[in-house]
Amino acid sequence: MNATHFNIAAVERDTGLSKDVLRMWERRYGFPVPERDANGERCYPPEQVERLRLIKRLMDAGHRPGKLIATPVAELAVLAPRRKEPIRSADPVAASELDELLSLIKRHDVAAYQQAMQQRLARQGLQGFVQDTVAPLTSQVGEYWERGTFEVFEEHLFTELTKRLLRQAVATLPTGPRDPRILLTSVPDEQHVLGLLMVEALFALEGAECIPLGTQMPLLEISRAATAHRADIVALSFSVAFPQRQIPMLLQQLRAALPDEVALWVGGGGIRRLADVPGIKRLVTLEDATAALAAWRGGER
Repeated sequence: MNATHFNIAAVERDTGLSKDVLRMWERRYGFPVPERDANGERCYPPEQVERLRLIKRLMDAGHRPGKLIATPVAELAVLAPRRKEPIRSADPVAASELDELLSLIKRHDVAAYQQAMQQRLARQGLQGFVQDTVAPLTSQVGEYWERGTFEVFEEHLFTELTKRLLRQAVATLPTGPRDPRILLTSVPDEQHVLGLLMVEALFALEGAECIPLGTQMPLLEISRAATAHRADIVALSFSVAFPQRQIPMLLQQLRAALPDEVALWVGGGGIRRLADVPGIKRLVTLEDATAALAAWRGGER
């Protein structure tokens, strides 16, 4: 096996396509066409992984897999959804500063990026840092990745470094009696965590007790955790990469599994175009999150 090939577990992680789906497509459509390693296990060349990643992106946009698999790679690239140029800040100085931060990621200068972000955190305070630095940077990185300006490993570098900084900042906040108790997590197949960390920072600043469970929690485990922790609120995040058509049913199932007295809030880029679901509060922006917290304390539950 060539050292650059990927085993089926790595392809599942990289593309978001399950092992069962990969094997089923192999039988039904004749693609992908894995090779075999010395142990007889499936392994996939990079060009097939890239094609699978593109197919998954188009499936999330509503295309049918059978038709996509039969489509030449060049035509798939044309079909792939592309965003417009990112919305620029009205403040050219602020926009330039954000561009410089992203250029540090592109240059793979970890130390300089960390130092620059720590300086902005000290200057802006945690709330301003989340709203005016981390949120727009996260949006831009997603846009750059879709346009091919960022490599996958560069997006991961940005995410990991920013996650580390946010967690360190949240850990320094004062402790003591806090209210309400908010359980933060995401559903299976939603791996993006930055949105959860941003809202956790804002909730913690407002005096809430945050219970972070990380990402990809099964729905019944979320319900059990809410009961075990006596949570007042369960807050979920959906990124723009999550298949939007799956969200309403997942929310309805979780709402039914949660105790009636536990509020269910949902935010992130993936829910911006989502219709209202009974019994669920949509938080389209970070400002919506803090407003929802104030309303909860005022008795709107």
